[in-house]
Amino acid sequence: MFKYIGRRLLHLIPVIILISMLIFTIIKLTPGDPVGANLDPRSTPEQKAAERARLGLDKPIPVQYWNWLKRSIRGDFGNSYIYKVPVSEVIPTFIKNSFILNVFVYIFAFLISIPIGIITAVKQYSKTDNFWSAFSIIGISMPTFFFGLLLIYFFSVKLDMFPISGMKTVGSKATGWANIKDILHHMVLPGTVLIIGSLASLVRYTRTSMLEVINQDYIRTARSKGLQEKVVIYRHAFRNALIPIVTIVGFTIPGLFSGAVMLETVFNWPGIGRVLVDAVNLRDYNLMMALNMFFAILTLLGNLLADIGYALVDPRIKVE
Repeated sequence: MFKYIGRRLLHLIPVIILISMLIFTIIKLTPGDPVGANLDPRSTPEQKAAERARLGLDKPIPVQYWNWLKRSIRGDFGNSYIYKVPVSEVIPTFIKNSFILNVFVYIFAFLISIPIGIITAVKQYSKTDNFWSAFSIIGISMPTFFFGLLLIYFFSVKLDMFPISGMKTVGSKATGWANIKDILHHMVLPGTVLIIGSLASLVRYTRTSMLEVINQDYIRTARSKGLQEKVVIYRHAFRNALIPIVTIVGFTIPGLFSGAVMLETVFNWPGIGRVLVDAVNLRDYNLMMALNMFFAILTLLGNLLADIGYALVDPRIKVE
């Protein structure tokens, strides 16, 4: 197992380099640059040219990429044009904020959705199954930004129950438990949007996976042997239905940070998704590059963890 993980990690190196080349090229080919986005519009062409030279933007794209790669290997991702500090100092704070919003929501969603998915599969076409099927379809099809705006309109504007945006009350100096309560109060609306969206998709995946397994011959054989229904469902059916669920878990890891870009924008949550939107709008190349590479590496690691999970939940699968 450890040799397999080591080989997979080594194989990730050329993949990461190829991904970085692709992302870097796409970013550089995007219209506009940080000079035009951040300098005074009244700046002279000479001043703009001097600023581009200072930032190294006047060099060919391959040269710019090579310089970026050499710095990145040393852990230097350059300075953010927006925040005027090293990118390595900008990202951790916003990652923490995204983590606070997403990780508890996803854990809660997984703990609830898997039992619901099992129940709806076992009780196919029942009222319970019909309710959760309708819930899943609505939750999956409803755009995040639209649902978020609906909640803001009813619960913030009309009822004044929750704050419209942000992570904390503006000007608040609360500490300890009072600070935690303030953050939780601000998390209710964006957390609700995330939970409903996550529940909808996870319940659907679990139900579909369980239905495929329940109709297999070995499940009918287990029942014909007189095994209790709980044993048949949880020991035989659910274990074999875990493979697709493990895949979803693997893709959830990068989604903890990249999946809430629209949501963080709607609720003005100071997370990594909001920072990415600002970086794109203001052409902060260094910050854009670092964030996209962060998401890419998380995606690759999520795939690796999913492959390892396959072997753990199904002994028939070998990692070689």
